[in-house]
Amino acid sequence: MAEKVLMKGNEALAEAAICAGCHHFFGYPITPQTELAAYMAKKMPKIGGTYLQAESELASINMVLGAAAAGVRAMTSTSSPGLSLMTEGISYIAGCDLPCLIVNVQRGGPGLGGIQPSQADYYQATKATGHGDFQLIVLAPSTVQEMVDMVFLAFELAEKYRMPAMLFSDGLLGQMMEPVELPEPGSVKISEKPWAVTGHGNKRFHNIVNSLYLEPDLLEKTVRERYERYAQCQAAEQRCEELMVDDADIVLVAYGASSRVCRSAVVDARAQGIKAGMIRPITVWPFPVDAIRKAAGHAKAFLSVEMSMGQMVDDVRLALDGARPTYFYGRTGGMIPSPAEVLEEIKKIQEGI
Repeated sequence: MAEKVLMKGNEALAEAAICAGCHHFFGYPITPQTELAAYMAKKMPKIGGTYLQAESELASINMVLGAAAAGVRAMTSTSSPGLSLMTEGISYIAGCDLPCLIVNVQRGGPGLGGIQPSQADYYQATKATGHGDFQLIVLAPSTVQEMVDMVFLAFELAEKYRMPAMLFSDGLLGQMMEPVELPEPGSVKISEKPWAVTGHGNKRFHNIVNSLYLEPDLLEKTVRERYERYAQCQAAEQRCEELMVDDADIVLVAYGASSRVCRSAVVDARAQGIKAGMIRPITVWPFPVDAIRKAAGHAKAFLSVEMSMGQMVDDVRLALDGARPTYFYGRTGGMIPSPAEVLEEIKKIQEGI
């Protein structure tokens, strides 16, 4: 077994990406993700990779597009206001059917907001990351080790379905330090990209990467084909963790940093005789609707806990389709809910069911 090392979340993400074969990073500094870019700036030249600090987030995401079109593993990282600037480029990448990794270490908003942890980019990540009909694969780690593991998964899924993937972190996870186990660099086999624009030497078909379709019927056909892939992804890639759900009357739904708080609240509720459990979405797109619908077979109520004014709660309600009441508890602006606060919400629900 490999030795564990103590690493900050942002730096562990960077090292994991390098181990996963990503040797092309383009980004722009913004708190609270700057350590990731700084780590890449030090490490990439030592391994013969490319680190380029662009003049803006708009530039960096378009550099990712160019590198991804050449068939290499490419990534960028940013925090919430920076992601807003990247949305047009992400839409272009999706329209070109290119795989890449986008890391969003969320902070409070709107506008410049603050630099504290937040989960208020959920709509942006899962519903509207840019114009047009498209989706991203969105993975939500809750530990530094999961941040490492999900970098590998993100690249694999992005390449399998030829779509961008986002690793959905936040300022708490990015800044905390935990022991992690890293794989050996170069241990990952990266598949060939027969569609890449790497020059053909008259030995294969001339590849073109493009997102412009002037004929509306052709654009519609392309979008429909893309959504067939998305449907395959939704059917096969829903991921979640379940904690004491089998006999739960009240099921909490929480991801990322919020799930760490909810884990304690569930344990405390059980100690007080309340049958609480938790479903932790690992993929927030595709959302784990199957697990939530299964839990609705016995649960009496659901509680969505988020560091926002309520965004994922809409997906919980859609999954349940009115089968069970859904409640919401959230803190915003960089405030983090406490286990005691969540426990109080569980008790309120318990009194009413």
